[in-house]
Amino acid sequence: MSGDRHFRQGSTALLAATAAALAGLASPVSAGDCEVCIKVMQDVRDSMDKADIKKKPKVEAAIGEYCKSELGPRERKICYYIDPIKRDIAQPFSTGMPVDRVCKRINQSNSEICGVKFPLKTEKLEPKDLSKLRVKQLKSILADRGVECTGCLEKDEFIKKVQDTEHLAGNDEF
Repeated sequence: MSGDRHFRQGSTALLAATAAALAGLASPVSAGDCEVCIKVMQDVRDSMDKADIKKKPKVEAAIGEYCKSELGPRERKICYYIDPIKRDIAQPFSTGMPVDRVCKRINQSNSEICGVKFPLKTEKLEPKDLSKLRVKQLKSILADRGVECTGCLEKDEFIKKVQDTEHLAGNDEF
């Protein structure tokens, strides 16, 4: 009997470790994520009367009105994602849930929502700051400027190209 009890304890520990590992694999949303979604949701909340925030149809209408207004490219992309699911957003929004939690909740149904980010500000970055960026971020800066770094293999080459195209930095914000 003693061996059977040890087997159960061992399998329970293994099950707990497996669950903890799987929980770590789920894509957790870090603090820097969802920045555009949070801005859009906060703008919608700020545009509404306090009494109307509790009413789901008013929330849906406010999201629709916000998305029809003049927006930047990233805000338009978020509107593209959230327009079909306005009703799903209105529920937690109307309960007074903080906007970051609303974004994290809707990110579960569409993981691209928190993938939309504002471009990096590069005008004040020095070469030592550029070396701290990932190659993916350097490629993103170049893509925002409409520049390709053909033949670039090393990080230093990407940094040099970003520095060489600094005159295009005014276009980083669109």
